[in-house]
Amino acid sequence: MFKRIATPLLLAALSAGALAQSYPSRPITLVVGFPPGGGADAVARIVSDKVGKILGQPVIVDNRPGAGTTLASDQVARSPADGYTLLLASANLYGSDQLLYKSARYDGAKNFTPISRWSAAPMLLAVKKDFPAQSVKELVALVRNQPEKLSYSSSGTGVVTHLAGLSFTQASGGLKMLHVPFKGGAPSIQAVGAGDVDMTFGTPPSVLPLAQGGKLRVLAVTTAERSALFPDLPGMKESGVDGYDFTFWFGLFGPGGLSADVARKLFQASAEALADPDVKARLEKQGNLAAPSASLEDFRVWAAKEGKESRELTLRSGAGLQ
Repeated sequence: MFKRIATPLLLAALSAGALAQSYPSRPITLVVGFPPGGGADAVARIVSDKVGKILGQPVIVDNRPGAGTTLASDQVARSPADGYTLLLASANLYGSDQLLYKSARYDGAKNFTPISRWSAAPMLLAVKKDFPAQSVKELVALVRNQPEKLSYSSSGTGVVTHLAGLSFTQASGGLKMLHVPFKGGAPSIQAVGAGDVDMTFGTPPSVLPLAQGGKLRVLAVTTAERSALFPDLPGMKESGVDGYDFTFWFGLFGPGGLSADVARKLFQASAEALADPDVKARLEKQGNLAAPSASLEDFRVWAAKEGKESRELTLRSGAGLQ
């Protein structure tokens, strides 16, 4: 009886081990829920190019934008858990997607295997060029004196740029500002540059061109401490907003049920790629820091925590299902 049970189990274990040893034996597809040319696409291409060289097989970036990245996520959730279809994603995978989009038919914790964080970046608090406040402290005082008079833009209700602003108002003691959502990051930033909206919480690639052109001013980064990417800008802690530390990140995920050996190979390749000086420099040029996780377990726990916080912020945003 023991032999009849043990032999299939042993064969399965040996088969899994052989599969992991031969992985990858063909190209890997990395699905990205954003269009080419954006910040997520840059992270995907910079890191995956090096990961592919380390693994000995190309990693092909497949851009599948739509429905707030949920089309891409759903595709990977339904893919075979063999390590040949992966996903670049962030905290929204764990609950925000399900609150906002009917197309999100997956469970972040059950249908995906977290592998490693790849990048992290602060967002930038920017104001229109003639805004009277010259610092975050002055901005907070101004908003307190004019509740619901001053406005901030975002690239859409419930998305990360909205959640960054919402989190800021809460950390600042319940500031009351008008939220002005736009359909995309570009019009959101341009509205501040044109002076139609008072401020925004934007990604570095979208904010910096207008800031460098003198059309808006950057007051601070959205992280608690100063960022190595922008050493001349104060962080929120020194700006008087304790408890506010908002970072935008991207990480690598596989479908749920990915074998531990394959996940470990991908984790190790990611760690090696993100330690490469050229990869670091190219990411920094795009406004991102290489941010590898300490271990598979560390990323699993951290991503779930970030996802829970993102879901709670989305609930508070009042955004409706689309």
